[in-house]
Amino acid sequence: MEELQDFTEEKESNFDLKAEIFKYLAYWKWLVLGFLIGGLLAFLYNRYTIPQFRTEASMMILNEEKSNMANALPSGGGSILTFDDNSLDNQIITLKSKRLVEKVVEELNHNISYFIEGNVITTEAYKDSPIRIQFISPDSLVQKTSRTLFVTPISDTGFILNDRANGYEKNHTIGEIIDLDGLKFSIVPQTGGGESIFKKTRTVQINIRPVDQVAGDYISGLVIVPKGKAADILSLSIIKAESKKSEDFLNNLMFQFNSDGVIDKRQVALSTTEFIQDRLGIITSELDSVEGGMANFKRENKFMDVSSGAQEFLAKSSQAEQQVFDIETQLMIIRSVENLLDSRDSYELLPSNIGAEGGLSGFMSTYNALVLERNAYLRNATTKNPAVELITSQLNSLKENLRDNIDSQKRSLNIQLNELNQLDRSSQSKFSSFPGMEKGMRGIERQQQIKEQLYLFLLQRREEAAIAFAVTGPVAKVIDPAYTIPSAVDPKPWLILAGGFLIGLLLPLLILFGKFMLDTKVHHKGDLAPLIKNIPFLGEIPRINEGLEETIQLNDRSPLAESFRILRTNLAYLLKPKSENKGEIIYVTSTIKGEGKTFISYNLARTLATTKKKVVIVGADIRNPKLHKYMDVPRDSKGLSDFLYNYELSSNDIISKSIDKDIEVDIVLSGSIPPNPAELFMSDRMKSLLEELSSNYDFVVVDTAPTMIVTDTLLISPLADTTLYVTRAGYTEKKLLEFPKELKQQGKLKGLAIILNDVDYSKFSYGAKYGYSYGYGYGYGVDEESRLKKIWNKAKKKSS
Repeated sequence: MEELQDFTEEKESNFDLKAEIFKYLAYWKWLVLGFLIGGLLAFLYNRYTIPQFRTEASMMILNEEKSNMANALPSGGGSILTFDDNSLDNQIITLKSKRLVEKVVEELNHNISYFIEGNVITTEAYKDSPIRIQFISPDSLVQKTSRTLFVTPISDTGFILNDRANGYEKNHTIGEIIDLDGLKFSIVPQTGGGESIFKKTRTVQINIRPVDQVAGDYISGLVIVPKGKAADILSLSIIKAESKKSEDFLNNLMFQFNSDGVIDKRQVALSTTEFIQDRLGIITSELDSVEGGMANFKRENKFMDVSSGAQEFLAKSSQAEQQVFDIETQLMIIRSVENLLDSRDSYELLPSNIGAEGGLSGFMSTYNALVLERNAYLRNATTKNPAVELITSQLNSLKENLRDNIDSQKRSLNIQLNELNQLDRSSQSKFSSFPGMEKGMRGIERQQQIKEQLYLFLLQRREEAAIAFAVTGPVAKVIDPAYTIPSAVDPKPWLILAGGFLIGLLLPLLILFGKFMLDTKVHHKGDLAPLIKNIPFLGEIPRINEGLEETIQLNDRSPLAESFRILRTNLAYLLKPKSENKGEIIYVTSTIKGEGKTFISYNLARTLATTKKKVVIVGADIRNPKLHKYMDVPRDSKGLSDFLYNYELSSNDIISKSIDKDIEVDIVLSGSIPPNPAELFMSDRMKSLLEELSSNYDFVVVDTAPTMIVTDTLLISPLADTTLYVTRAGYTEKKLLEFPKELKQQGKLKGLAIILNDVDYSKFSYGAKYGYSYGYGYGYGVDEESRLKKIWNKAKKKSS
């Protein structure tokens, strides 16, 4: 037994682009078929698909200065005529609002569509329908109805009305009122069409859809974006099959948007006017109340003006103070005179011109005159003088009168002084209350001014609102009315055609890719790469097409014969020279049955025999013998199992001589199927048989049992010189390749080499990594002739 080996695998890329390409090209017929079918389907799609066209329009959202006469108003009209937020985003939302789109659909009756049925497709007749439907039922019912009606003319005035969804089908006439589940309508010819034209019309399909559904379809397909870098221009576009219908929709949408904007502005102006009028009534009432309050305030405080009233009371206070000063001066003078009268006993002159007022000054003047007269008498007379006494008496009397007068003057001045002090205090009190009155007055005046300004402001705004209502301009300007781009958006013929061809080509490629990815079988030499890095690879055996010979013949130049010749050549390099004069013992085995080991064994033996070597083939697969098929002998003929069991038999009793004189190969059949094959192989009879055969033959080819299924081959493996391990393309699982590797690593098989059987070279390129095409050689015509001859001979043989 061979020594254990350590397999160290180096990872490397086994990808071969050329081989991969030719692997797919092996199915070129399917690729071409898919390519053509894809192109045909794309052509039919282009031919019968209704083209879709893009319809576009653009509009400018106007600023208020551009849309009305606001700048002619006193305040510019900004607060009356301008919306708070006029951004493009808001306008886009408004344009795509369900309310506005439903209004357009109702206006254009786009919830009702007419279609003409053709041979293959049905096309819409937007304004070219030969008939139209007139509803008698109210719009509220029609706009919620969902029906599909078919009108088929049968005469100049008659038609068949079909409602397939509800199973309705009856004959009617033009103009007849039809009641279909509460929906009343009539069918009439299109304006300008005659009854004769109506008769020739094909079936017309009338689709009635709810307005909200149609609006939803338009909203989903409507695209509104800012145009370029402009801050006020919107681009509107929609893609539909009927371009005229799209143009009408966009034009009407812009019209309704503008009309709604104008109505909204006028509503704002009207609401503003009503509001201002109400406020004017309230402000007028409040202004009257403020002015009445001011009059009452003045009346209660007895003044017309705060500043003049303050000046008046200030003057009174000053005047009172001056009078108090004068009176107090008079009192001082009178008290001085009184003190003087009291302090002097003699008759002396009193001061004069001291500012005494009233009768006191006269009394003092009289008193002084009498004193002067008395003094004059005293210079010449005594006090006893009658004249002096008389004057003295007069002076005493006058002094009493003077005292009385002083007392009277004092009382009078004190009364005046009290009155003036009270007047002064009153004036001071009034003057100190004027700041409060001024504050109150200013508050009343402030309210009056506010009400007056608000009143004037509202009057101005009322006029502005009236002007705004009269001169309201559009909110948007149509730059480009709706127009349709001539080239269809969908389908794009060349793109669809190219895509069809491409998909038609890719689909079979993907199927093949999936097939290859899910394929776990061995197909070529490349699939054996992990195995043959450490185990010799002898060669590939091509697949034999049906009707060709399965065994090689003398001078055979078929690919099968050439492959076995290559196998024989490679085997010669593998065989080791022997010191004894013995033949080579070659085992042929496989992992499982069905991989072609018996086929390889028989043809390899015949190939070796063509070199004039003595060759014997031994059928060692005694559990499932197959070798007898190539000899046309019964399966239970004596063979190896009989020899191993019956010790009386010799090797000559089981060797069948070749009946083919061109290629002589002796055969030892498997014999009867024994109940204990393993025990038979463990006897020395097998070893002695092989030694005897190797002594008599140059090559002993042993067709053994599969190694994974039974243990027979492993029991006799030490007797072999070389073991040929057969794998089959399209049959052997890749995961089974680990098994021979393990056997090699464990040294259970001697001189192990790999053969790949049943390779389909039609799937690979010539000279590729995975194998070679064996159709080369000399005399191509002879090769073809011999092949045909072989087929003919085989057919004759079967018929006989």
